[in-house]
Amino acid sequence: MPDRLSALDASFLYMDQPTTPMHLGSVAVFRKPRSGFDYERLVELISGRIGLVPRYRQKIRQVPAGMARPVWVDDTEFDVTYHVRRSALPGPGTDRALNELVARLMSRPLDHTRPLWEMYLVDGLSGGRVAIVTKTHQAMVDGVASIDISQVVLDDTPEGRDEPLDDWTARPEPPPWRLVLDAMGEAVGRPGNAVEVARAAVRDATDTITQVAGVAGGLLSAVRTAVRPAPTSPLNVPISTQRRFAHARTDLEDYRAVRRAHGGTINDVVLTVISGALRNWLLSRGASVTPSTTMRAMVPLSVRGEAEATGAINGAGLLGNRIASYLVDLPVGEPNPVLRMHHVAHAMREHKQSGQSVGANALVQVGGFAPPTLHALGARAASGLSRRLFNVVVSNVPGPQHPLYAGGARMLEMYPVVPLAKGQSLAVGLTSYDGGVFYGFNADRDGMPDVDEFGDLVSEALAELVATVPR
Repeated sequence: MPDRLSALDASFLYMDQPTTPMHLGSVAVFRKPRSGFDYERLVELISGRIGLVPRYRQKIRQVPAGMARPVWVDDTEFDVTYHVRRSALPGPGTDRALNELVARLMSRPLDHTRPLWEMYLVDGLSGGRVAIVTKTHQAMVDGVASIDISQVVLDDTPEGRDEPLDDWTARPEPPPWRLVLDAMGEAVGRPGNAVEVARAAVRDATDTITQVAGVAGGLLSAVRTAVRPAPTSPLNVPISTQRRFAHARTDLEDYRAVRRAHGGTINDVVLTVISGALRNWLLSRGASVTPSTTMRAMVPLSVRGEAEATGAINGAGLLGNRIASYLVDLPVGEPNPVLRMHHVAHAMREHKQSGQSVGANALVQVGGFAPPTLHALGARAASGLSRRLFNVVVSNVPGPQHPLYAGGARMLEMYPVVPLAKGQSLAVGLTSYDGGVFYGFNADRDGMPDVDEFGDLVSEALAELVATVPR
């Protein structure tokens, strides 16, 4: 049987446009070990472990005449050095220069004739640091035994781990006639759907995208009846093909201190910080901000299902992770940070208690802990909703609170790069790791030219909250 893309996966291919490329990314910063860490070491590392992610050696093959959704096939000309690339920053190798490089890389579409991923080793960072930047198409994250290429290179110890010998040999690509016969056989084999053979001949991208609503289990119709349109916002403008990227580093202990003082969850503190930053950003632009002003965030969260809570393992030998996405009105009009926090905590508590989540029934299976994969699944949930329902995506995935290593190099920072939806000039991703909380801000180059300042506003909003904690 062919390895056919699901309707949802195929839709991400067809939605891939110059202004809204459907890839997401990550930026990991490492301290070089004394033994060094260079491009050849990274290629060696990927080559020895890529067998753990077989999808990363496969490309997409279209079915003649669009008779069925595309299929995954082995890339018979796979070359790891095409996908693993190198770059270098000019001196003095500042973080701003790294952000500018990330923005350029994320602005470029992936090559659809090859496996849909790229990885860049970026040398020349100040302080003896090096960065690894990844790009992965959302069609690669199918929600079943998902794992991201960046996870493959990371170890719990500097010494790393040994992997079994990879004796992979690419299977020959199926000829066009085989793809046609498979498509016809699948259509005839579905009870009551023989007419699909005739319909398949005229199926196109629009038809496939339309199937997303069915895959989502009625999600869109429920949202339309239950949620009013999002408020108008300077964030929601036509976007270009070019991006800007910025980041912010904060201390996880600050969030814990605020939570202990005011209740709620770490995610409530995060959303309060984002609310404060958005408030000050609007004011800096001269926008009208009243006590009732809100901005709606799409907040994908990884939540534990019953099987995970009881330690049960599914048939694939993996723990289940449930992605629940919430539409939260952020109280950006509230000037008092503590009241802002109470508003956010109350809204999130109401959502969770009432079950008013968007897409909470989408069970995904992820091997181990996987921040990049869960950010990807959250981005997929956001892409499936009308942009009129929210102003900004805020994807928060907790990571491990111990150091990770790649080829002996210790990872210092990890910033997610969440893709932009049509008509939205900012997407926020954040990951906690080893005592820090790391924000990545992906922005449209024209729609949000001041995204660098937004990172500063996030740090200021957190400091404002921390100042309310009793000493």
